[in-house]
Amino acid sequence: MTTQPVPISAQGAKKEFSIWTLLIRMRSFIFLILVLVFFSLNAPNFITTNNFLIMAKHGARYAIIAIGMTYVILSGGIDLSVGSIVGIVGMIVGWMLERGVMIGDSKVYFSVWFILLVGMAVGAFVGGVNGLLVTRFKVAPFIATLGTLYIARGFSALRSDGETYADLAGHPELGNMGFAILGNDRFLGVYLSIWIMIAVAALAMYIAAKTPFGRHVYAVGGNERAAELSGVRVNRIKMAVYVICGLCSALAGLIITSELMTAHPDRGNGFELSAIAAVVLGGTSLIGGRGTIGGTIIGAFVIGVLNDGMAMMDVSWFWQEVIRGAVIVVAVIFDQFQQNLERRAALQRMQEGSTLLLSL
Repeated sequence: MTTQPVPISAQGAKKEFSIWTLLIRMRSFIFLILVLVFFSLNAPNFITTNNFLIMAKHGARYAIIAIGMTYVILSGGIDLSVGSIVGIVGMIVGWMLERGVMIGDSKVYFSVWFILLVGMAVGAFVGGVNGLLVTRFKVAPFIATLGTLYIARGFSALRSDGETYADLAGHPELGNMGFAILGNDRFLGVYLSIWIMIAVAALAMYIAAKTPFGRHVYAVGGNERAAELSGVRVNRIKMAVYVICGLCSALAGLIITSELMTAHPDRGNGFELSAIAAVVLGGTSLIGGRGTIGGTIIGAFVIGVLNDGMAMMDVSWFWQEVIRGAVIVVAVIFDQFQQNLERRAALQRMQEGSTLLLSL
């Protein structure tokens, strides 16, 4: 039996593939370093402990939403309703805190803990509706979640006739104090919302990497038909990821409403695009089956730092929109580049395998 050495040109090409693949896979971390360096040099008072804590708090919002979006995109879907879930959860919480709920002839005010559970239930409900439309009625995820985006946004405005709930501090005599703790209190000097994001991220990473459910999500996104033939309950997986995304969006909505202590129907507008950008920047493929929660977290902080840095530099809102759109386009281009590199690398491995078999 004889073997032939791999040609020098093939070795160089393989090394080039590995370098480019490594750089592409690390793109979210590289982007984060670049934006931090840029704003450190150009934005006043950027490098301060307090500013980094505030940016981390803002990044945590995007990260929590993007974690839910990651599960949906890994399964081969998309969810455009996440921003509207943020808005409708905030409005329902604001209504219950400020106006109370009429039960019969009496107005009832509930405890903050009960109101938080109601907000999470609303997010799970909207996510369940999305999952039902996609699985039972076979509506394309883009169309299904676009519809629920408008429905949830409309109900948000109807809840208060488009007005803002501006006093969510609660009253001691009504027993509904303490809502501000969620978004503004600190533990060990770090905002509570950041600790919540860390807990959600740790749980999401464990589920994605260590549980059968996580493996099934990757399988459904990689090849839905093959997953179904392997015994994976595809519809249940799809339903579950949309509910998870709804829960994450609801949690972010509660945190944001708590931070600002006001609720407005348009809150969360555009968050769906930021979440998608964070997921794709983090290395998750838009066609599903490939990606990590860790990459998404870094991508979310890229978006958060970019938004805060532009605000500190007093960049025009219109230019901020242009830059955010450019980030999404660049993220998709890099995703396509990574897919092309991986296809070429797989083809090269097949060719090398064929050459080796012929030489035996």
